[in-house]
Amino acid sequence: MINKYFIKSPISIGLGTLTLISAMTFAQTGYEVAKSVDERLEPKDMKTDMTMVLTNSKGQSRTSTLRTVNVNGGEKQMLWFLSPADDKGVSFLKIEHDDKDDEMRLWLPAFKKVRRISSSKKAEAFMGSDLSYEDMTNRNLDENDYELVKSEEIFEGHTCYVLKTVPKSVAESEYSSHITWVVIDGLYPIKEESYDRTGNLLKTKDFTFIKLDGYYTPIEIYVDNVQKNHNTRLTFTNIQLDTEIEDDLFQEKNLKRLPRD
Repeated sequence: MINKYFIKSPISIGLGTLTLISAMTFAQTGYEVAKSVDERLEPKDMKTDMTMVLTNSKGQSRTSTLRTVNVNGGEKQMLWFLSPADDKGVSFLKIEHDDKDDEMRLWLPAFKKVRRISSSKKAEAFMGSDLSYEDMTNRNLDENDYELVKSEEIFEGHTCYVLKTVPKSVAESEYSSHITWVVIDGLYPIKEESYDRTGNLLKTKDFTFIKLDGYYTPIEIYVDNVQKNHNTRLTFTNIQLDTEIEDDLFQEKNLKRLPRD
């Protein structure tokens, strides 16, 4: 999963959609847009099956299947690799905090060890994908500056806000900025460009959402690392929302237990 208002690890959402969109029409600042996206209605929890396809510069692909669960828009998240065989059992736990560094742990059964991902390592790629550990965590609204580049732009048939996000130093980000196309009718992202610390384009991200049980929910995320000529496609199926996931699931001991359903 993936980022506070761009990929809510894995996933995302809407309500008062009529009232909210009416108010958004008069938004004057990038911060107001980002805050409204951040506050859109979302499910209490989500379960989904995920297929992750990695494709390298030679066109060679590797496919993995995973099970993922998260609560509160990805503030807590677990995922387990189900295939291929050499990755089966690898799992990941993330718990985000407001007042201290987020917890991220990776269980590697082949080595019988849990690797703790420190904040200094969040630019590293997750399991060879084009997603860094930073991409898999929610952006803190107050750790970024925002600029509304355009209040309306038609992109792929959608009327969008074009929002520039610049991480503050406290965020310790691998990125210098992001440009995001946010669909006004729904407040979800459709495209994002992420720039490295030198200001060069590093990744593009494309999102496909559907409305499910009243929430805008992603069914596909495509990430292209333009500097490495490598891409990752995430496809979500068997999506279940508001299933009353128990909070005590999100513990290190459960990394070693493959989900039963």
